[in-house]
Amino acid sequence: MDESIKAPGVLAIAVILCFLFAFPIKWLWNWLMPLIFGLTKITFWQALGLNLLCGMLFKSNSSTIKNK
Repeated sequence: MDESIKAPGVLAIAVILCFLFAFPIKWLWNWLMPLIFGLTKITFWQALGLNLLCGMLFKSNSSTIKNK
């Protein structure tokens, strides 16, 4: 398959997954955090931002890990 055709499909799937993962983050946050820590509830867009932030901070980059 041509790489120029494959890239938009992969990008579209990544965007869809990012949006789908924001819903459980929002639901879990709004269910647990206000009760346990007294924090406020968050919106979908805030959950999406948390999802993206955690992905950037905690993403494993195996290419930088060298086997000894």
